[in-house]
This record gives sequence, structure tokens and C-alpha cells, in this order.
Amino acid sequence: MELAERLHELLQEHGIQRGLIGPRELDRLWERHLLNSAVLAELLPPKSRVVDVGSGAGLPGIPLAIARPDLTLTLLEPMARRVAWLQEVITELSLTAEVQRGRAEEGPVRERLAGSDVVTARAVAPMERLAKWCLPLLRQDGKLLAMKGESAAEELQRDEAAIAAAGGGRGEVVQCGVGSLEVPTTVVVVERVAATRKASGRRREGARRARKDRGR
Repeated sequence: MELAERLHELLQEHGIQRGLIGPRELDRLWERHLLNSAVLAELLPPKSRVVDVGSGAGLPGIPLAIARPDLTLTLLEPMARRVAWLQEVITELSLTAEVQRGRAEEGPVRERLAGSDVVTARAVAPMERLAKWCLPLLRQDGKLLAMKGESAAEELQRDEAAIAAAGGGRGEVVQCGVGSLEVPTTVVVVERVAATRKASGRRREGARRARKDRGR
């Protein structure tokens, strides 16, 4: 709790000035941001390797690092000023999370972070793009946890084909913090079940060519 309170203080002191949160968010940091993020821990298996994509102000990544020190956590953020903030907070709170600058869709980032157990994302992009960016970072059966709003079910249905094309299974909408938060956190959960259709097609084509070559 001491670490969470210090994170709250840091966001109050620097959040607006450094472009991390809007002015209207100061009075609802606990409910809307910190606790809202921390309850995502309910969905994380012990000792998971977790990537927080587009970490920004460190949400949900830093609350998760506080609540679950057993995690191997990487905060992925493309903007230099936000990367600097994340590194400062991790040092201030003596957390073990790692910060990397980059975007999930970049080749070198995918190579470094491939095989993760869980990818989290909060207010980053629609499910169509999230699936394309985040699912390749996961191991087979790994899970994408996308924090969403009231229209989560409609968005999931709308982007179902794109999620499947990116290698995702049938998603589901779950709520975290039920009984603890006045407004539970809504999360879209998508499991990685396959490689992308494009990649699978390349492998099938390669196999067909190999069979042809053996038959010559």
C-alpha cells in the first residue's frame, strides 16, 4: 500500500505537467486508474512473463508490478518522455520491471519479447489493431488482456475476423474487481491459438514446394 500511495503522489505531482493524465483525472486516480489497473492481476498466472504494450503513464504495468512482484514485467512505450517517466518511477519505487522503448509491431521488438505469457494493453487501439500488434508477442496459448469500456462486447464481435487472422481464438469479455470496485474493470481476453494466416500460408506453400522438389 505504501508503494501504491507513493505512485499516486507522483502522478498527482507530475501527471498533468508531463502529459501523462488529463486535468480531470486527478480526483479519480485511485478508482479510474490505479485500482482499475491493479485488479487485472486476477487474470495473471504466477510468475508470468508479461508485456504492457503502450504503457504510457505505467497503466496497468506499474500497479501490476506493485501488486504482483512475482511477475517478469516489461513496460513497452514508444515515446521518449514517457519512457523517462517510467524509468524514474521504477527507480523511485524500487520495482523490478524493465522499460523498453519501441512499438509492438516493430520487428526487433517482436524478436526480443516473443514467447511472452501475457500482453496487457489499456486505451491503446481497437481490437483489430491490438490483435495484429500484440498476439505475435505471445507464446502459443498466451493471452492478450485488453482493458476496454462498455462497448467491449460490440468491439470484439466487430473485429472477430481480424483477431482470427492475427492468430487469436474466440475472445471473451470478463470483469475484474467485482465486489472490490464500484465499477469493475472490463477486459477483453484473447488467447493466441495459431500463427497469423499469412504466416501459416507461407509455411504451407513452403511445404508444398518441398514435396514437389522431393518428387522430381
